Amino acid sequence: MAVTSYTEEFTSTVSPARLFKALVTESHVFIPKAVPGGIKCIEFLEGDGGAGSIKQTNLVDGGKLKYMKHRIDVVDVENLYTKYTLIGCDIEFEKVESVVSEIKFEAAPGGGCVCKMTSEYHVKAGYELKVEEVKEGKLRASGLFKAVEEYLVAHPEECA
Repeated sequence: MAVTSYTEEFTSTVSPARLFKALVTESHVFIPKAVPGGIKCIEFLEGDGGAGSIKQTNLVDGGKLKYMKHRIDVVDVENLYTKYTLIGCDIEFEKVESVVSEIKFEAAPGGGCVCKMTSEYHVKAGYELKVEEVKEGKLRASGLFKAVEEYLVAHPEECA
C-alpha cells in the first residue's frame, strides 16, 4: 500500500487553545453550531473523545456524503496536537484505504494561531492518487477551519 502525504498550514487571529477546543475536544458540541448548513451532528459511537474513541460526523441531507467515521488516535491537550484516522463513510473510496490526519495548533508570532495539518492517504494496491483527487477534501478542511474561525471571532464567549 502506497502512502501519499499532503501538508497544509492555516493562520488565524484566534488563539491556539480556543481553536483546539472548538475543532478537537469540544468539536461534537461546537462544530454543528458553527457549520449548521453542512454538519447535522457529531456523535461518539465508542469512547468519550479520548484516544481510541470512534466519532461519527453526520452531514446535512443532499450532499455527496451522509456521514464519516473517524478513530481518534491521539488527543494531546497540553501540546495542542491531535491525530485521527478516517475509517469509514457511506460511500466506498475506490483508491483510498484510509486517511490519517495530524493537526498541531501553535501560537503565531504577534498573536493568533498557526494550524499545521498533515494528511496521509493510504492508497490501495494498484492505484495512484493525484493531487486533483484530494483537492475536494483539502477544500472541505480549509472551509471548515474558516467557518469555525469566523464563528469564534463573532462569538468570543464560545470555547473560551
